[in-house]
Amino acid sequence: MNIDKLEFQAYIDRLFDRLDILEEKIDSLQRKKNCIEGEELLDNQDILFEFNISDRSLQRLRASHKLLYYLIHGKANYKLSDVNRYLRDLLREKAGC
Repeated sequence: MNIDKLEFQAYIDRLFDRLDILEEKIDSLQRKKNCIEGEELLDNQDILFEFNISDRSLQRLRASHKLLYYLIHGKANYKLSDVNRYLRDLLREKAGC
């Protein structure tokens, strides 16, 4: 069975359109996965990178309840608002307010 060039190009175009739709759906699901109560979640690696701290320092922050976290499937996650609150408290503490 031979297909001409135009048919083949139309087939490839439809295939790429479907791949684009799948990519959008995957992105949407991934954004939902990394949210709780409509708020973005950060994982340990995000916090370690942004704060430039060690695993042990992060563990101390969790143990002292200075930084709230949520265990989801055995993995610590942090709400962005909780991280922002911790940073505001830290800055107030440093400023002596």
